[in-house]
Amino acid sequence: MIWDDTGFLLSKNKYNENSLIVETYTENHGKISGIIFGGTSKKIKNYLQIGNQLFLNYNSKSDNRIGYFKIEIFNAYSPRYFDNSQKLNCIRSSMNLIKLLTVESQSNIKIFNLIKDFYLIISDDNWLQKYIYWELELLKILGYDLEFSSLVYKKIVDNKILYVAESSTEKKIVPNFLIDKTLYVKDLNTLLNGLKLIGDYLEKTILKPNNLNQPIARIQFLNSLKSI
Repeated sequence: MIWDDTGFLLSKNKYNENSLIVETYTENHGKISGIIFGGTSKKIKNYLQIGNQLFLNYNSKSDNRIGYFKIEIFNAYSPRYFDNSQKLNCIRSSMNLIKLLTVESQSNIKIFNLIKDFYLIISDDNWLQKYIYWELELLKILGYDLEFSSLVYKKIVDNKILYVAESSTEKKIVPNFLIDKTLYVKDLNTLLNGLKLIGDYLEKTILKPNNLNQPIARIQFLNSLKSI
């Protein structure tokens, strides 16, 4: 099986002294793993930054065996943010979510386009709020429609509207911007609360049932935001 495509680099791991096994999310083939011979060389290594978009030539002898990639750089997104640890960690966290939540060899053009949209979002002044909506859209595409407006009730406290999500064991305040997406939020703690709610949902609904822990990349992303 031989094909050409473009894809975003989701992960990379050393295969032997000179080679890497990488995971990419491609436009026409979904998530695909492959070996890059010479992937640790200085020239190719510079291309292989998590989140970069690559030209991919894939060659596999059978559908049941891992194939091989030849690559060229298509769009070097990650180096643009080497001086911004929050956005760089956001790239790594988002790519890790794609890796974690998608299935090998199942194409979904909505996910591919969502990754492209991601880079428009993090170049925006209000990037963090828009990124939170991006995570919710990813979950929706994958069949986990976390529609907060259907999960909360409204109460007035000190002349302020609060939205509360309640279960048999706990109550949680849901930030207003997750209900009314016309709101513009600058307060970092409010945005962090939104990310934490989504993280709690991920852990309860997807990660724990599959014996998975919170991704390290997401934890590092949240920690980098707290240092702003």
